[in-house]
Amino acid sequence: MLKIEYVWRELLDRVIEKKNPDFTITELAKKYSLSTSVVNHALIPLRDLNIVKINKTSSKVVDWERLLFFWATRRNIKKDIIYSTFSPLSVYDREGLMPFSVIPTGYTAFRYLLNKTPADYDHVYFYSNNAEKVIKRFPKNKRPPNIYILQSDPYLLKFIKIGLAQLFVDLWNLPEWYSKDFQESTLLEIRRNVE
Repeated sequence: MLKIEYVWRELLDRVIEKKNPDFTITELAKKYSLSTSVVNHALIPLRDLNIVKINKTSSKVVDWERLLFFWATRRNIKKDIIYSTFSPLSVYDREGLMPFSVIPTGYTAFRYLLNKTPADYDHVYFYSNNAEKVIKRFPKNKRPPNIYILQSDPYLLKFIKIGLAQLFVDLWNLPEWYSKDFQESTLLEIRRNVE
Protein backbone atom coordinates (compact mmCIF):
# COMPACT_ATOMS: atom_id res chain seq x y z
CA MET A 1 0.00 0.00 0.00
CA LEU A 2 1.30 3.47 -0.82
CA LYS A 3 2.05 5.93 1.99
CA ILE A 4 -0.51 8.39 0.67
CA GLU A 5 -3.12 5.66 1.17
CA TYR A 6 -2.44 5.80 4.94
CA VAL A 7 -3.73 9.37 4.83
CA TRP A 8 -6.84 8.45 2.85
CA ARG A 9 -7.60 5.53 5.18
CA GLU A 10 -7.10 7.72 8.26
CA LEU A 11 -9.50 10.38 6.96
CA LEU A 12 -12.14 7.76 6.18
CA ASP A 13 -11.70 6.01 9.53
CA ARG A 14 -12.16 9.31 11.32
CA VAL A 15 -15.44 9.99 9.52
CA ILE A 16 -16.83 6.44 9.47
CA GLU A 17 -15.61 4.95 12.75
CA LYS A 18 -15.22 8.07 14.91
CA LYS A 19 -17.65 10.49 13.23
CA ASN A 20 -14.97 13.18 13.23
CA PRO A 21 -14.28 14.78 9.82
CA ASP A 22 -11.74 17.31 11.16
CA PHE A 23 -7.97 16.95 10.77
CA THR A 24 -4.73 18.91 10.48
CA ILE A 25 -1.87 18.23 8.09
CA THR A 26 0.68 18.31 10.92
CA GLU A 27 -1.33 15.81 12.97
CA LEU A 28 -1.51 13.34 10.05
CA ALA A 29 2.21 13.74 9.32
CA LYS A 30 3.11 13.08 12.95
CA LYS A 31 0.80 10.07 13.33
CA TYR A 32 2.24 8.26 10.30
CA SER A 33 5.82 9.58 10.49
CA LEU A 34 5.40 11.24 7.11
CA SER A 35 6.66 14.59 5.94
CA THR A 36 4.04 17.29 5.56
CA SER A 37 4.85 17.34 1.84
CA VAL A 38 3.76 13.67 1.53
CA VAL A 39 0.53 14.46 3.38
CA ASN A 40 -0.01 17.48 1.13
CA HIS A 41 0.62 15.26 -1.90
CA ALA A 42 -2.12 12.91 -0.66
CA LEU A 43 -4.51 15.82 -0.11
CA ILE A 44 -4.00 17.76 -3.38
CA PRO A 45 -6.30 15.60 -5.54
CA LEU A 46 -8.87 15.48 -2.72
CA ARG A 47 -8.87 19.26 -2.45
CA ASP A 48 -9.13 19.63 -6.24
CA LEU A 49 -12.21 17.36 -6.23
CA ASN A 50 -13.78 19.21 -3.25
CA ILE A 51 -13.57 16.08 -1.13
CA VAL A 52 -11.70 17.96 1.61
CA LYS A 53 -11.51 21.61 2.63
CA ILE A 54 -8.02 22.70 3.66
CA ASN A 55 -7.60 25.66 6.03
CA LYS A 56 -4.56 26.98 7.88
CA THR A 57 -5.54 25.79 11.34
CA SER A 58 -7.94 22.94 10.67
CA SER A 59 -9.22 20.97 7.70
CA LYS A 60 -12.27 18.83 7.10
CA VAL A 61 -13.55 15.91 5.01
CA VAL A 62 -16.68 17.21 3.26
CA ASP A 63 -17.50 14.23 1.01
CA TRP A 64 -16.50 10.92 2.58
CA GLU A 65 -18.27 8.83 -0.08
CA ARG A 66 -16.30 10.37 -2.94
CA LEU A 67 -13.12 9.83 -0.91
CA LEU A 68 -14.04 6.18 -0.45
CA PHE A 69 -14.51 5.65 -4.20
CA PHE A 70 -11.43 7.75 -4.98
CA TRP A 71 -9.27 5.47 -2.84
CA ALA A 72 -10.97 2.31 -4.12
CA THR A 73 -10.16 3.17 -7.73
CA ARG A 74 -6.51 3.85 -6.91
CA ARG A 75 -5.83 0.85 -4.69
CA ASN A 76 -3.88 -1.99 -6.30
CA ILE A 77 -4.40 -5.02 -4.10
CA LYS A 78 -2.59 -7.38 -6.50
CA LYS A 79 0.72 -5.66 -5.68
CA ASP A 80 0.24 -6.52 -2.01
CA ILE A 81 -0.10 -10.30 -2.50
CA ILE A 82 2.94 -11.96 -0.90
CA TYR A 83 1.67 -15.55 -0.95
CA SER A 84 -1.15 -17.49 -2.55
CA THR A 85 -2.03 -21.15 -2.58
CA PHE A 86 -4.87 -23.63 -2.88
CA SER A 87 -6.44 -25.68 -0.11
CA PRO A 88 -9.19 -28.27 -0.54
CA LEU A 89 -10.49 -27.49 2.96
CA SER A 90 -13.80 -25.69 3.41
CA VAL A 91 -13.77 -21.89 3.73
CA TYR A 92 -14.48 -22.03 7.46
CA ASP A 93 -11.71 -24.59 8.02
CA ARG A 94 -9.22 -22.45 6.10
CA GLU A 95 -10.23 -19.39 8.10
CA GLY A 96 -10.02 -21.30 11.38
CA LEU A 97 -6.55 -22.68 10.66
CA MET A 98 -5.02 -19.27 10.00
CA PRO A 99 -2.38 -18.12 12.51
CA PHE A 100 -3.53 -15.69 15.19
CA SER A 101 -1.23 -12.97 13.83
CA VAL A 102 -3.09 -12.48 10.52
CA ILE A 103 -5.82 -9.88 9.98
CA PRO A 104 -8.76 -10.93 7.79
CA THR A 105 -10.00 -8.81 4.93
CA GLY A 106 -12.40 -9.37 2.06
CA TYR A 107 -15.19 -11.87 2.52
CA THR A 108 -13.84 -13.28 5.79
CA ALA A 109 -13.58 -9.83 7.38
CA PHE A 110 -17.09 -9.01 6.20
CA ARG A 111 -18.43 -12.15 7.89
CA TYR A 112 -16.47 -11.46 11.10
CA LEU A 113 -17.45 -7.77 11.29
CA LEU A 114 -21.10 -8.01 10.26
CA ASN A 115 -22.02 -11.60 11.21
CA LYS A 116 -23.59 -12.31 7.82
CA THR A 117 -22.72 -12.91 4.18
CA PRO A 118 -24.65 -11.62 1.16
CA ALA A 119 -23.34 -14.52 -0.96
CA ASP A 120 -21.37 -17.74 -0.64
CA TYR A 121 -17.62 -17.32 -1.08
CA ASP A 122 -14.63 -19.56 -1.67
CA HIS A 123 -11.58 -17.27 -1.58
CA VAL A 124 -10.02 -15.99 1.64
CA TYR A 125 -7.77 -12.94 2.05
CA PHE A 126 -5.63 -12.02 5.04
CA TYR A 127 -3.06 -9.36 5.89
CA SER A 128 0.24 -10.45 7.40
CA ASN A 129 3.84 -9.29 7.62
CA ASN A 130 5.11 -12.83 7.88
CA ALA A 131 3.70 -15.48 5.57
CA GLU A 132 5.92 -18.26 7.00
CA LYS A 133 3.32 -19.48 9.52
CA VAL A 134 0.68 -19.54 6.78
CA ILE A 135 3.04 -21.43 4.43
CA LYS A 136 3.59 -24.09 7.11
CA ARG A 137 -0.16 -24.62 7.46
CA PHE A 138 -0.99 -24.20 3.77
CA PRO A 139 1.92 -25.32 1.57
CA LYS A 140 2.27 -24.27 -2.06
CA ASN A 141 -0.14 -26.01 -4.43
CA LYS A 142 -0.29 -25.84 -8.23
CA ARG A 143 -4.07 -25.52 -8.42
CA PRO A 144 -5.63 -22.05 -8.82
CA PRO A 145 -5.31 -20.29 -5.45
CA ASN A 146 -8.13 -19.77 -2.98
CA ILE A 147 -5.96 -18.40 -0.14
CA TYR A 148 -4.26 -15.01 -0.47
CA ILE A 149 -1.89 -13.36 1.99
CA LEU A 150 -1.44 -9.61 1.56
CA GLN A 151 1.50 -7.55 2.83
CA SER A 152 0.30 -5.49 5.75
CA ASP A 153 1.39 -1.92 6.31
CA PRO A 154 2.93 -1.23 9.75
CA TYR A 155 -0.11 0.72 10.96
CA LEU A 156 -2.73 -1.88 10.06
CA LEU A 157 -1.12 -4.48 12.31
CA LYS A 158 -1.79 -2.27 15.33
CA PHE A 159 -5.48 -3.07 14.98
CA ILE A 160 -7.22 -6.35 15.75
CA LYS A 161 -9.54 -5.86 12.78
CA ILE A 162 -9.71 -3.65 9.72
CA GLY A 163 -12.12 -0.74 9.47
CA LEU A 164 -15.09 -0.57 7.13
CA ALA A 165 -13.28 1.79 4.74
CA GLN A 166 -10.35 -0.62 4.29
CA LEU A 167 -12.82 -3.48 3.88
CA PHE A 168 -14.78 -1.66 1.17
CA VAL A 169 -11.65 -0.68 -0.75
CA ASP A 170 -10.28 -4.22 -0.59
CA LEU A 171 -13.60 -5.72 -1.72
CA TRP A 172 -13.74 -3.22 -4.60
CA ASN A 173 -10.42 -4.61 -5.83
CA LEU A 174 -11.16 -8.33 -5.53
CA PRO A 175 -11.78 -10.14 -8.84
CA GLU A 176 -14.36 -12.73 -7.78
CA TRP A 177 -17.87 -12.27 -9.18
CA TYR A 178 -19.44 -12.25 -5.72
CA SER A 179 -17.26 -9.36 -4.47
CA LYS A 180 -19.85 -6.87 -5.76
CA ASP A 181 -22.51 -8.24 -3.38
CA PHE A 182 -20.13 -7.86 -0.43
CA GLN A 183 -19.00 -4.43 -1.59
CA GLU A 184 -22.56 -3.10 -1.88
CA SER A 185 -23.48 -4.47 1.55
CA THR A 186 -20.37 -2.86 3.06
CA LEU A 187 -21.29 0.49 1.53
CA LEU A 188 -24.78 0.24 3.05
CA GLU A 189 -23.24 -0.51 6.44
CA ILE A 190 -20.90 2.47 6.12
CA ARG A 191 -23.81 4.76 5.24
CA ARG A 192 -25.68 3.52 8.33
CA ASN A 193 -22.60 4.23 10.48
CA VAL A 194 -22.12 7.76 9.16
CA GLU A 195 -25.77 8.88 9.34
